[in-house]
Amino acid sequence: MTQLERVLTFLKAHPGEQFIAKEIAAAITQQFAEDYVSKRNNPRFADERSFTAQVAAEIGAQARSLQHSGVSLQDRPRPRKYSWPVNGLPSSEESDSSEQDNTEESEDREVPSLSQDIRSLREHDLYPVLMDYLKSELQLYCLRINESRSRNTRGAGGNKWLHPDIVAMQPLDRGWDGLVRNCVQKSGSNSVRLWSFEVKKELTASNVRECFFQAVSNSSWANEGYLVTTAIASDGGVEQELRMLSALHGIGVIILVPDNPSESEIFLPAISRPEADWQSINRVLVENADFKEFVAQVSDYFQTGRLKDRDWGWRHEG
Repeated sequence: MTQLERVLTFLKAHPGEQFIAKEIAAAITQQFAEDYVSKRNNPRFADERSFTAQVAAEIGAQARSLQHSGVSLQDRPRPRKYSWPVNGLPSSEESDSSEQDNTEESEDREVPSLSQDIRSLREHDLYPVLMDYLKSELQLYCLRINESRSRNTRGAGGNKWLHPDIVAMQPLDRGWDGLVRNCVQKSGSNSVRLWSFEVKKELTASNVRECFFQAVSNSSWANEGYLVTTAIASDGGVEQELRMLSALHGIGVIILVPDNPSESEIFLPAISRPEADWQSINRVLVENADFKEFVAQVSDYFQTGRLKDRDWGWRHEG
């Protein structure tokens, strides 16, 4: 049974009930536990929460396939909710039956408005929210990269395409026996993964490509890179553009829910790179003091295996 079939089996057993991807992931990994033994034992998952988060991300990536199989999707408001229709009518058929009536409405649809609370936020206000989500949900150790601490040798705006807003370390070997950790270190295998995040308040038809390629450029060094936003416009083919670009370039997309970070969603999972690009890391390190501190803390973890929470997290900016 494929994962898509497991999701369908679960939803069909609860017709009319809505579930977010994380709830479905938790349910099917328990219901079909034997199918997930090998995946669950992958050392890159620090704990059950990170394992479930990965399965939830995979479910999100299969959203359109699920819809074509009859699952109803509620995309707004986020997070997306999945359900099996009570009458058993596939959602694709429901869409077809009402397509003609809704043609004019869909053509005239405007970019969805952000809530007043979110609209009043600055992009900088989203950084600590994102870091809280990454720490609590994905167990990442994060640092803010402040552009004001760059050398700016390229002039105004010269670092826009150089470094991201947030960087993170994922210690894969937390909880491993010392003997195993030593074997990994001696073999040259990865005991940590490095992540990169570019934050934009809203993605629209007018800015989606520039924002995406800024994330591509700023995350070229990392094992995983993400573009983070609070809203994706429903018109102008923005979602389709993101899916195409993500498949081509491997950058994932996270939808951040500022007033409830735990409800944030990995909308498109990043394509993981097996190795970090240390040459690119050196280039960014030379330019930015915060990034140099990040690499120093990664180096310290490699050498000592110790993590000090006070060395990670949000630093207030002037």
